[in-house]
Amino acid sequence: MAHYGTAQATAKSGGSPVTAADHAANAVIVEALREAYPADAILSEESADSTDRLRASRVWIVDPLDGTKEFIARNGEFSIMIGLAVNGEAVLGVVYMPDGDRLYAAARGLGATVEIECEKQGLRTDKSHWPPRMVGSRSHADELTLRIRDALGVTDVAPSGSVGVKCALIAEGKRDLYVHPVPYLKEWDTCAPEVLLREAGGEVVDCLGDPLRYNKADPRQPNGILACGPGTLDRVKDTVRSVYESRPSGSAATA
Repeated sequence: MAHYGTAQATAKSGGSPVTAADHAANAVIVEALREAYPADAILSEESADSTDRLRASRVWIVDPLDGTKEFIARNGEFSIMIGLAVNGEAVLGVVYMPDGDRLYAAARGLGATVEIECEKQGLRTDKSHWPPRMVGSRSHADELTLRIRDALGVTDVAPSGSVGVKCALIAEGKRDLYVHPVPYLKEWDTCAPEVLLREAGGEVVDCLGDPLRYNKADPRQPNGILACGPGTLDRVKDTVRSVYESRPSGSAATA
């Protein structure tokens, strides 16, 4: 937060922005994980990758600043995300929103919590709306998402930044659906939010309806993400898959 409002962005390979805050957060998180769990592997957006992690059963998957554009814009919609995958499955996740001091945490089979200004409470959502209230990308709108939205009859769309923030809104029952049908998401975008939403009562798959996998040689999530509140997935997955599979061959969504 010492960089908030003053950070200057530079472009990484591929064009996405990065700031001194991304690198500073990464250094703190990676050092702490290595000290606490020296036998585990680490996959972080802002660290050089190594194929050594492919031999590890436990891999910490880190996005030290998700929503860099939102961080630069100072709209609060950014988060720090730390997930743990064991044998390719997401089992633990922490999503922290520094602006507002909101800490979301979850572990498989142990439920989810939210802590706001040192007050912690259980996080569980058990209701959803129809048509679903969607949370969409503030900075990555795409035609395929619009087609899915229209096919589902969605009229209520709230823009937001970080994937972690979007899934937290669903976990809190404020939104019902997030779909991002493009191959630009990486494992560090989805690991922690997946565990948070699942343990809060929601469901997470890719746009084909398949489980997300972790610690792959290529960390992309090639078929995007479909995150839903309780009871929503069964009502939307066939439509999402149908629209997704109808995308033109060779389009950006199949890159």
